[in-house]
Amino acid sequence: MNGSNVDIDWDAARRANLQNWDDRVPLHESAYGLDAYDDPKYLSDVIRQDLPVLEAFLPDNTVAGLDLCHLQCHIGTDTVSLARAGATVTGVDFSRPALDVAAQLARRTGVAATWVETDVLDARAAVDGEFDIVYTSIGTITWLSDLDRWAAQIAALLRPGGTFFIRDGHPALYALDEEAATLTTRYPYFGNGRAQQWDDDSTYVGDGKVEHPHTFEWPHPLSEILGSLLRAGLRLLHFDEGRTLPWRFSPRMVEVGEDFAWPESERDLIPCTYTIVARRD
Repeated sequence: MNGSNVDIDWDAARRANLQNWDDRVPLHESAYGLDAYDDPKYLSDVIRQDLPVLEAFLPDNTVAGLDLCHLQCHIGTDTVSLARAGATVTGVDFSRPALDVAAQLARRTGVAATWVETDVLDARAAVDGEFDIVYTSIGTITWLSDLDRWAAQIAALLRPGGTFFIRDGHPALYALDEEAATLTTRYPYFGNGRAQQWDDDSTYVGDGKVEHPHTFEWPHPLSEILGSLLRAGLRLLHFDEGRTLPWRFSPRMVEVGEDFAWPESERDLIPCTYTIVARRD
């Protein structure tokens, strides 16, 4: 049953998730509209939304000239966009095929970038150097079982004074039944260490099907997300909640510009995203 709670160890869950994400790469390479990046001024929708928020908390209000590590970068569209905004970028992902596409995109568009294949939970050991910015955004930490370990990687990657940024799907959103005719809670908001098992051969963009449909995710309430960063020694600078998403979580969502949202009568009832900016002192 989709969303059922199961006991599974991290290595087994990781293997299943990696197979699924490897399968997604050719589908996303086709569906992401990579030809748009042939325009040297083009930035991804995600970065156009995230960049003004992030830059407001940087010393000179720009990523230009700063070292940036992008965790869970997938096929690199956001990483390339951050490089175009002036950052020196390192993209990190556990999928070799995804990084191969990212590297090809960077070469084709003349963008300098470093790519590192590793689990995000082992990022500090795999990635050289320290960074002014650690960035991650949209569809990331539900794939991780241990947020304390995740936050520790972030703190260790940042140099003193460095800034962390995340925008992701809101855990209150993920607790909703995506198929229900109303806003109805179906899945756990609070985690208990058990994974949610999914069996879905589709992906969030395009019409293709994956060969390995079984995946595992973990619910993380806001208290756990914020608490993990605070326990890692980061200082909270900014927290916000948003009403739109860059993908259609539910068939009932409607297009709002380049994003998706609940019908207007429900838009103020539930958050869709959260944004955190934190700093290593």
